[in-house]
Amino acid sequence: MSYTYFDIHSHFNLEAFDGDLESVIANHKEKNIGTICVGVDRATSQKALTLSEKHEHIFACIGIHPDNVTEEGDFDFEFYKNLAMNQKVVAVGECGLDYFRIDPNDFVGKDKQKEVFKNQIDLALELDLPLMLHIRPSLNTYDAYEEVLDILEEIKKQEPSLRGNSHFFVGSKEIADRFLTIGFTVSFTGVITITQEYDELVKHVPLESMMAETDAPFVAPQAYRGKRCESWMVEEVYKKITELKNLSLEEVSEQLARNRQKMFGIR
Repeated sequence: MSYTYFDIHSHFNLEAFDGDLESVIANHKEKNIGTICVGVDRATSQKALTLSEKHEHIFACIGIHPDNVTEEGDFDFEFYKNLAMNQKVVAVGECGLDYFRIDPNDFVGKDKQKEVFKNQIDLALELDLPLMLHIRPSLNTYDAYEEVLDILEEIKKQEPSLRGNSHFFVGSKEIADRFLTIGFTVSFTGVITITQEYDELVKHVPLESMMAETDAPFVAPQAYRGKRCESWMVEEVYKKITELKNLSLEEVSEQLARNRQKMFGIR
């Protein structure tokens, strides 16, 4: 299937879409917009899979968001494995480390996040699926990025098939380079249309190692600020990448499609 645009990270499985979900999905189908619906816990992972089975242009990613680790407890490996074995599941996550809302001295909480993150890495490796990473560092640091990369770089030495995407990337050029070195991609959201803070970062990352996303319903691009974000708005991210890379929209669209197919197996 050929898509006009593809959003590699959205959340049609969250309650923000409960009131009009079917009409929203029908609109995306009409616009020929594809997306990966990303789980953040058991319930939303199951819903992502259900939506993907019902709609050809929706794919699923299943896992536990680090902010939900405490509430969910131990990683139910067999539950998530059962979901992930479905052919419409294209990644494991969103998983990783989030230190933005946690007490810097909550070492027990941080260790639990790391444990569940490593569980999800094990699942991805067992089923040969990529990871969808969520990483949010403490204010004015890159601590969570650095700790995630320390984990991934060590595992990559023994498991060359390890791969994935760092979603909603707001790290440094140096952090980006570490991801690219181990074969991971990074994805940008509508934030790059709102601020110039990441212009040089977008220019720095090779187009071959880049993805475009919305993180809908969050962070609508500048043209739609104040509205609920939806996957069709990813067009604005494509256009901003085109502007910053000084390329044609066709060139960007074709390369992002190749990147998507290589990482997630979505033609």
